[in-house]
Amino acid sequence: MFLPARAPYEALYRDFTWSIPERFNIGRAVSDAWAQREPERVCLEHFSPDGQHQTMTYGELATRSSAFAASLQRLGIGRGDRVALLLPQCFETVIAHLAIYKLGAVALPMALLFGVEALQYRLGVAQATAIVTNDFGLSRILEIREKLPSLHHIISIDRAEGAVLSFHDLAEGDAAAFVGADTGPDDPALMIFTSGTTGAPKGALHGHRVLAGHIPGFQLAHDFLPQAGDKIWTPSDWAWAGGLLNALLPALLLGVPVVSSPAQKFDPQMAFRIMAEMKVRNAFIPPTALRLLKAVERPRDAYDLVLRSIGSAGESLGRETYEWVKSALGIVPNEFYGQTECNFVLSSAARLGVTKAGAIGKAVPGHRVAIINDKGECLPPGTIGQVAIARPDPVMFLEYWQDPIATAAKFVGDWMLTGDLGRQDREGYVEFFGRDDDVITSSGYRIGPAEIEDCLSGHPAVRLAAAIGKPDPLRTEIVKAYVVLADGFSASAALAAEISDWVKQRLSMHEYPREVAFIDDMPLTTSGKVIRRILRDREIAAAAAA
Repeated sequence: MFLPARAPYEALYRDFTWSIPERFNIGRAVSDAWAQREPERVCLEHFSPDGQHQTMTYGELATRSSAFAASLQRLGIGRGDRVALLLPQCFETVIAHLAIYKLGAVALPMALLFGVEALQYRLGVAQATAIVTNDFGLSRILEIREKLPSLHHIISIDRAEGAVLSFHDLAEGDAAAFVGADTGPDDPALMIFTSGTTGAPKGALHGHRVLAGHIPGFQLAHDFLPQAGDKIWTPSDWAWAGGLLNALLPALLLGVPVVSSPAQKFDPQMAFRIMAEMKVRNAFIPPTALRLLKAVERPRDAYDLVLRSIGSAGESLGRETYEWVKSALGIVPNEFYGQTECNFVLSSAARLGVTKAGAIGKAVPGHRVAIINDKGECLPPGTIGQVAIARPDPVMFLEYWQDPIATAAKFVGDWMLTGDLGRQDREGYVEFFGRDDDVITSSGYRIGPAEIEDCLSGHPAVRLAAAIGKPDPLRTEIVKAYVVLADGFSASAALAAEISDWVKQRLSMHEYPREVAFIDDMPLTTSGKVIRRILRDREIAAAAAA
């Protein structure tokens, strides 16, 4: 599952074969295996704003995760049980994850940003047996505790009182007698709910093989990591597939230290401070966060950065942001692609010459990706169709939790449908066009929002932007842009017209936004994706009320 030393992309793709062990357990692979060889090797570092940074070794991680697994076992939690994690980036999150995997249970990561209704829905659907959280999460869980009959154990990393158990007491027990579950690649390990950009979130269940499946793409996106001195950080929540599977777990498997940082609203200055102080060499930074970093002028002069690779995924990076990263940070960003159900299947690899502004990249070795039509037929280069991934594939989900109908609907033959539209050129590069349900139909044209949003982000007044289709009796829909302004700019009709004309002059007469609305905050998922559905619903409601 590891890529060989640098070789031409074509040879890597042609010659790659999977070699996933018949018995594989994520928890043991990322902690115990390293602890046996190099117990004093540092695997985790935590950034503290006061400068009191902390570290943890593989030996400590292996021991504490096994101790916590043994404690969960004594509580009656066993193979296949769902254990939720409602935690920020911290050492306890990693310990809990690995303990769950070692036990053969199923980890259910959730974001602290979730409100009580979102938590109740996910915990209820998954029938979670236990949850590990902090004080902030505990306050929300206690509000809905009586509505969750399957939730037998609440464990807090901060304080224990009443029926709430102490994480630290459970993780300090004797690990010597613990015997982990003997798991295979297809045994369930992890359930991540889809982001909910469209429809109700669904629990995508993954096997232990999902981690092995991420390694080729992870190495491509970070220039054949690991190299001496490599260290990775991401602002992405570890509850998201991006933070967990695009950074944390693959880095630990490869022996690369992972930097964690306190939960916060993304702050560009703090992000640069973290990367500078912690000597981060590799970063996974989603496109929205990269656009926010543009607020810092001349970052290489202001901060002592040692970055050598930046990977980005979650939304379309776009030409404007791609070029800014190159010029401002001196790094060619490697955009890659996947989704909760099947992640890291397309990637750029700048050191191999696989990079193109406006494109996601090419198929990662070990994955077969195509642009298909509704019948499952591969489309010729340059044709817009749905991005699809062939099964079997180690990063592909096992099923949607207790939803065989939705699972079956995700496939056409052996192609897994992503719901994303794209087109592939003759060189194999894939360009993201937009979600199928985000595509705007105007005067007979099918318009993808990604290109418009990329163009909008190039205007100096635009901090964040989203493009949607607004119902229109003449054109079916018109393009409407929602814009969060950069500091120093004020909303006005003149500025709206200027922004609209900016797109008209750079794209085409049929793609420019005929309306521009200024908003204070962009609706985002916890993974940083724009929820265009909320903006469309706002337009539909306004039209109905008129």
